[in-house]
Amino acid sequence: MQTQDVRVTIRVNRELKENAEALFGYLGLNMSNAVNIFLRKAVDQRGIPFPVHAGKQGIGGMSTDEVSRAFNNAIKQDIAEKQRKGLPVARYDTETKQAYLENADGTREYV
Repeated sequence: MQTQDVRVTIRVNRELKENAEALFGYLGLNMSNAVNIFLRKAVDQRGIPFPVHAGKQGIGGMSTDEVSRAFNNAIKQDIAEKQRKGLPVARYDTETKQAYLENADGTREYV
């Protein structure tokens, strides 16, 4: 951490956190990077940087749980397809807090 950085603690649903970590890892980010991007964008726009609507429906008429399941399935399918083709898969190591590419032979290249 830089000297001006501060620690922020938040509570989130476990499944949401795991889904977010999977997405951010796929994008080469970690949770801290993603939250900082969100906060910077919110400050720049002086508001939430995406539409927020009242209601119980999630994306495309799906509930939040259905969206989470669909997202997890899409990530799993993408990883399986890359593995089938012998392509590296972007992952995130929560212990070392580093993104890496996992090659078809199981070796890792940390970025």
